[in-house]
Amino acid sequence: MTRRFARFHALALAFCAGTALAQSYPVKAIRIIVPFPPVGAADLLTRTVGQKLTEAWGQPVIVDNRPGVGGNLGLELAAKAPADGYTAVMAAVTTNAIGMSTYTKLGYDLERDLTPVSLVGNVPHVLVAHPTLPARDVKQLIALGKAHPGALVFASQGQGTLSHLEQEMLKQMGGFTALHVPYKGSAPGLADLIPGQVQLFFDSIPSSLPHIKSGRIRALGVASSNRSPVLPDVPAINESLKGFEADSWFGIMMPTGAPRDAIMKMNAEMRTLLAKQDVKDKLLSQGGVALASTPEEMAARIKADLAKWGKVVRAAGVKIE
Repeated sequence: MTRRFARFHALALAFCAGTALAQSYPVKAIRIIVPFPPVGAADLLTRTVGQKLTEAWGQPVIVDNRPGVGGNLGLELAAKAPADGYTAVMAAVTTNAIGMSTYTKLGYDLERDLTPVSLVGNVPHVLVAHPTLPARDVKQLIALGKAHPGALVFASQGQGTLSHLEQEMLKQMGGFTALHVPYKGSAPGLADLIPGQVQLFFDSIPSSLPHIKSGRIRALGVASSNRSPVLPDVPAINESLKGFEADSWFGIMMPTGAPRDAIMKMNAEMRTLLAKQDVKDKLLSQGGVALASTPEEMAARIKADLAKWGKVVRAAGVKIE
């Protein structure tokens, strides 16, 4: 009886210790690394949820922008940070699916070094064209591309970005060829699209939306699996090209080994705040849609997108040293 009581007492203490950790976390500031520059979609999402986490937990959330190497610099910093639940990173499809396939050398291993916490949002891209292009939708664009091989000119946000790989997937699925001109972000790509120096561009909705509304560029299709609430009259590309889907998702990850209680408390708070109407409205104002998940659902999404974009990358022969 004494041994049984001692065993029961030890289990009870362990349970209480775990419960205490879950209740006390966090006891200090949390750093969320953003592997992209300020003002972009990842930065907006991080600052929005960071403010809500601070309000809910009474601990500051520090947004740490660390752009570079297509977002992989920030993920490497997170992967090498202490696994104590106080460092996280705002990962993206660009870093987790495309970057893992395009970069030949990375200073971290995604599956080994980082653990999913929750998806946060989807900020889809839109395929925009110069108004003089004789194609008003994706079907007409594909027909034009087939009739004039290599004549169409696509801008992108840079070599190996989602903006680049979306056009490669469109060309592969549509069966046509075109010229790719990489830029360093949305602004320079739009600067050449608006006067017609390039004809097409997969760009983020927030940066293209003012020019779509003014008529300086034309929206042909949204790259996400569904239409965007911000552009309800613009069809999703997969409405005319079945199977085309390029959701631009973002999600929180922590270094592998972070306490499970910290991961689950962060996940629960994310699901709560992303259900709030003011958060939904703020993301929607920037062309995004709130998108919470369990850690397991985020892991499944990463795995599926690694397979999908890896296939596109290999077919296009995209490699970055």
